[in-house]
Amino acid sequence: MAFVPPINNLLAFEAVARRRNFALAAAELHLTPSAISHQVSRLESQLGVRLFERSSHGVRLSTAGELYLSRVGGALSAISAATDDLRQGVSNSLYVHSAPSVASLWLMPRLQGFAQACPDISLNLSAAHTHSDFALGQADIDIRYGVPQWPDLVVEPLFEERIVPLASPAFIQAHRLKRPEHLLDVPLIQSTVSVVQWPDWLAKYTDKRAPDRLAVRFDRAQMSLDAATQGLGVALESATIAGRHIAERKLRPVFGLDKAIKIKAHFAVYPARHARRAPVEAFLTWLHREAARA
Repeated sequence: MAFVPPINNLLAFEAVARRRNFALAAAELHLTPSAISHQVSRLESQLGVRLFERSSHGVRLSTAGELYLSRVGGALSAISAATDDLRQGVSNSLYVHSAPSVASLWLMPRLQGFAQACPDISLNLSAAHTHSDFALGQADIDIRYGVPQWPDLVVEPLFEERIVPLASPAFIQAHRLKRPEHLLDVPLIQSTVSVVQWPDWLAKYTDKRAPDRLAVRFDRAQMSLDAATQGLGVALESATIAGRHIAERKLRPVFGLDKAIKIKAHFAVYPARHARRAPVEAFLTWLHREAARA
């Protein structure tokens, strides 16, 4: 078996990396700061790299430390979760990871239905822009957003989305937005992670170029939608993900749903071996049923 550092050294590293403080990490692990420092030093010696940059201002992760934490942190979380399940007698657990916006805006409002349909399954949901690492046992299913380029994994599209300009009804009325060309006279909200960008939409429905600078930029759809509800401008987002905003009349498709770019960009992703687990099969069946309704 390949070399694996002692678990105590890894726990000390993870605690210091998370707390950014040796004393706080020591208190969390019920050790002395000196003991924590020695464990981290031993780990650095074993790995042959400096994991932290120490100075009079405190401690911060080195570049190597950041990379190591991104892998080791997930593995330790998986071990902790598996241990908790075993100690509590939970045998029907399910770990789902998701992109943040679809988790909060689309998945969360529907989870009560899953809990009612499958009350015997203990669901654990996490969300981050980074994909889960199946090799480290971080998740059973990952709901990913983007262009599907994940070899050796089962990739199932969830729903087709309409990407449309969205704004508050008051904003639309105040700026008299009647034609696509009018968008060039108002602030446009940029969602940097979106598969469809403003140049794509404007090229499809106008003969105008997108402005070189956009009003505000966000790295997730939820923030983009919230900004639009506050009247900061027009967001270019999925009508499916913005379903609640539209239903509550906080936002409205500026030109209706006809002037949309249709895409499939949300996927349920998992290793084929996971499908043999009953909780995974049950969740996927429920997920696709909800996606069909959307």
